[in-house]
Amino acid sequence: MVVAGNLCFSCWTNISPIYPAMSKTKATSRLLVNYPEPYRSEILDYLFKPNFGASLHILKVEIGGDGQTTDGTEPSHMHYALDENYFRGYEWWLMKEAKKRNPNITLIGLPWSFPGWLGKGFNWPYVNLQLTAYYIVTWIVGSKHYHDLDIDYIGIWNERAFDINYIKVLRRMLNHQGLQHVKIIASDNLWEPISASMLLDPELLKVIDVIGAHYPGTLTVKDARLTKKKLWSSEDFSTVNGDMGAGCWGRILNQNYVNGYMTSTIAWNLVASYYQQLPYGRCGLMTAQEPWSGHYVVEAPIWVSAHTTQFTQPGWYYLKTVGHLERGGSYVALTDGLGNLTVIVETMSYKHSKCIRPLLPYFNVSHQFATFDLKGSFSQIQELQVWYTKLGKPSERFLFKQLDSLWLLDSGGSFTLELQEDELFTLTTLTSGRKGSFPPPPKSQRFPSVYEDNFNIDYPFFSEAPNFADQTGVFEYYVNMEDPGDHRFTLRQVLNQRPITWAADAFNTISVIGDYSWSNLTIKCDVYIETPEKGGVFIAGRVNKGGILIRSARGIFFWIFANGTYRVTGDLAGWIIYSLGHADVTAKKWYTLTLTLNGRFSSGKLNGKTLWKNISVNFPENGWAAIGTHSFEFAQFDNFRVEASH
Repeated sequence: MVVAGNLCFSCWTNISPIYPAMSKTKATSRLLVNYPEPYRSEILDYLFKPNFGASLHILKVEIGGDGQTTDGTEPSHMHYALDENYFRGYEWWLMKEAKKRNPNITLIGLPWSFPGWLGKGFNWPYVNLQLTAYYIVTWIVGSKHYHDLDIDYIGIWNERAFDINYIKVLRRMLNHQGLQHVKIIASDNLWEPISASMLLDPELLKVIDVIGAHYPGTLTVKDARLTKKKLWSSEDFSTVNGDMGAGCWGRILNQNYVNGYMTSTIAWNLVASYYQQLPYGRCGLMTAQEPWSGHYVVEAPIWVSAHTTQFTQPGWYYLKTVGHLERGGSYVALTDGLGNLTVIVETMSYKHSKCIRPLLPYFNVSHQFATFDLKGSFSQIQELQVWYTKLGKPSERFLFKQLDSLWLLDSGGSFTLELQEDELFTLTTLTSGRKGSFPPPPKSQRFPSVYEDNFNIDYPFFSEAPNFADQTGVFEYYVNMEDPGDHRFTLRQVLNQRPITWAADAFNTISVIGDYSWSNLTIKCDVYIETPEKGGVFIAGRVNKGGILIRSARGIFFWIFANGTYRVTGDLAGWIIYSLGHADVTAKKWYTLTLTLNGRFSSGKLNGKTLWKNISVNFPENGWAAIGTHSFEFAQFDNFRVEASH
């Protein structure tokens, strides 16, 4: 047992106001929009409502670019050069919901992929710098014009190359549009080469407001500090949201500043609201992946966030006295400059705080006593509120529990904490902290075994049909003016050009749906090929991969083509061919496809007549249902129905 010296709090550094904790979404809130009320609003309250749950200070969203960005695609506001639509996807809705709860929340936009037309035939967004800058500026202007949302920061290209001239062009175009208040963050990758580039280029140094690095392991580099710019961990965490994820989050929220002077840390992702078997399942601050049941889980990282976010605000300052405890762990202290003080102490152990990346060097944490001395104006503080979290064994586990206040009347501003491993303490003058709660949500249920959607919605609130998760391409509600009959309202794949990709998008478009454990099932869907001769569409079952792995997805895929053929394949790419032959199919005509999978056998029907049957399929044994197209081509789907047993 050791007393960790005089940790003296008297003066603060004014190097940078803080944005301590925030969160980021990219195709990871797909299922959230489908939640029924009141559960959807409850989830949003846990994330954004001040002094209730995570009370996030910043929301960083993907600027949809039509490409795969880890767990799905998000639609662009400009699929084509002359196309503008500011009501696609769910990011504007999410920003408005965040603002509704916290009008002061800061908003950031960042592109992952870009629509293909910006590349002029190249998989590169910097072919025409003015055009790409114009595209980004339209998103910012549209956010304000159509949704009254003020975007505060804009990024360059997530985890990909930056172009120095593009950054300068973007700044000039923002200024020309009267958007001087929109700040630039770069480069959402590593500390280098952006930091060195800024030191070598005075104009670049001037136009970048924040250096953002991803998964920095709590460390910065000398060049970044020499720029004198704000340093942020602009993507971090991405760890499964059990106690290990909570420990990771608690450790880096403190140590990103203690070790690396980072005044903001962004969690990817905001809420695990995507199918769990997609990459990085459950790597959100909380889990909400069952809109069909209304079930959600307020995970431990929500309450770890609250230790910082409920007791600090953007514009507060870190005190100069921050550091490591003698027997492991760290402490930070912050003030608003008006007499309020918040101290956050964490003792997360090596074993219980490993983030998914980078590799964590070994360290030791053990039982200790830490004494804190409040000096200067802080010595007048008479009472500190105490909030406590203990991770680990269920019998010893506490999440964001308010303890008795610390009274400092007779102590001369000194107090001692007894610290065990895997603990979090917040000591604060603020009395506004609260552990918000709602009645328990409904119990968890599997995806309905019988599911159908006829897409008959006249004025859809969202552009995408519920529960479909686009993995390459974009599938949107469509009003088919040419068909006033049974197929007036359909779901349409709307991309006719491959986007400028961020990940390994497939060469076919695909949207998955349902329960990954589905094995025996019948999928039925009306399909309409729009491209003569070369067009093709499919329905599929037992699809076993998605997200950044979509290109290698296996399953049972039933294709028909406008050239009058059909094909059955064991993979999306079409390399494993089970059957092929003639089918009475052409473009511009509706057909009904039926795919039945039962044990090791599969069969398919075209317009109710058997086209192929008893084809043996041994792998995969289970997976999602799916629809899609042969290439980036227009095609329509209607009257989707699945009947499944696990």
